[in-house]
Amino acid sequence: MGKKARERDLAETDAQAIATAIRVSPRKLNLVAGLIRGKSAETALAELAFSRRRIAGDVRKVLQAAIANAENNHQLDVDRLYVKAASVGRTASMRRFHARGRGRIGGIEKPISNLTVVVSERKERKERESEEKA
Repeated sequence: MGKKARERDLAETDAQAIATAIRVSPRKLNLVAGLIRGKSAETALAELAFSRRRIAGDVRKVLQAAIANAENNHQLDVDRLYVKAASVGRTASMRRFHARGRGRIGGIEKPISNLTVVVSERKERKERESEEKA
């Protein structure tokens, strides 16, 4: 018995990895995610390795996990992978306070983000040209 398995949201040539509760603002994380969107997996890994932003290391780990999922779970060719999507979401914020003058307090929000990276296998050039003609 039990529940039926949920159908797969992604295409057969796609694989994804998700990181939750990353301690950085979504705005800053989206800047790094924007660097890798649409690029080949190899180029994106190199770009993240040499990025000076602190969060680039975490984004690189998620991208490596997506590549590993594509290779091991979906038998995709690693050399033809590219970053199809890198989406950033906002989750709950930790609320803290900071003592201010004259007995007042100032609020501090410590944001938390989620990151989803989807990699896809690029079609061969000949296949793409034949589809465009049809």
